[in-house]
Amino acid sequence: MHAAHLTENTGPDGVHTVDIPEPTPGPDDVVVDLHAAGVSFPDLLQTSAGYQVVRPLPCVLGSEGAGVVRSAPEGSGFSAGQRVAVLVNTGSWQQTVAVHPRSVFPLPDDVSLTAAAGMPLNYLTAHFALEERARYRSGETVLVHGAAGGLGVAALQVAAALGLETIAVVSTDEKAAVARANRATHTIAVDGFKDKALELTDGRGVDIVLDPVGGDRFTDSLRSLAPGGRAVVLGFTAGKIPTVKVNRLLLKNISVVGAGWGEHIRQLPDYPAQQWKTLGPLLSSGELQVPEPTVYPLTQAAGALHSLANRSATGKVALSLHP
Repeated sequence: MHAAHLTENTGPDGVHTVDIPEPTPGPDDVVVDLHAAGVSFPDLLQTSAGYQVVRPLPCVLGSEGAGVVRSAPEGSGFSAGQRVAVLVNTGSWQQTVAVHPRSVFPLPDDVSLTAAAGMPLNYLTAHFALEERARYRSGETVLVHGAAGGLGVAALQVAAALGLETIAVVSTDEKAAVARANRATHTIAVDGFKDKALELTDGRGVDIVLDPVGGDRFTDSLRSLAPGGRAVVLGFTAGKIPTVKVNRLLLKNISVVGAGWGEHIRQLPDYPAQQWKTLGPLLSSGELQVPEPTVYPLTQAAGALHSLANRSATGKVALSLHP
């Protein structure tokens, strides 16, 4: 089968298309022929050994995809021909995977396989951040940094499905349009975002900040919080890891929490299936929406990664695994 191998830690150009044997499934595994696979910022970090988990080379990148079940063990809850999304810890940038049933998620017919391929990682992370870490409450307002990126779009969509108001922080008019198309209640520019957020909330501030960017904007994120607000750290795509002067936490009884979904599911591997019990019905009803990604052929996996590195990508990026 065709796959994309990371052969050296030299950045995106260290990824090459290869032919490798299909996986040998275990007795409990569901075998899925993938139609497409998601491309994420952790994949980019792995190409330069900059991710917290450094895998031996060569390896198949990717952790999510969508396709059709080829075979499934009796009692797994899945059957041949069923359309599913998957999480894959052995790499999803390959045409066939074998995964445990707890990492397989049924899809409604009206969600395309290309859209679903980029859903699990970001949508489950966004839900974890809001539900488990921020402990959202009905009627709250969420400020989303990097709102036109893959995780930002997922955060806007999940927040909308949960009935929350959102303020999307973006850097260009094009990215503001992407955020509005993904159900942002308001869009504001990065420059001066704190004052604009306070203005939109009549001076009170926002209840939750979701921040996958980090960098110099983090202090103003704290200043934009309402009393009792929560800033959720999702990553540092800006490259600079900010620090917190903890006296700021006392001024308005605010909190800073981390949302390491990947680490959470390493300790609780059944957690994504529990999340799907909430998100699956929202997806089926149309309350949760998944936009189509920008799709690259598998042979252009390096180009897909470069689009994340140079910040030209908006929304989710995915790889097509079949011609």
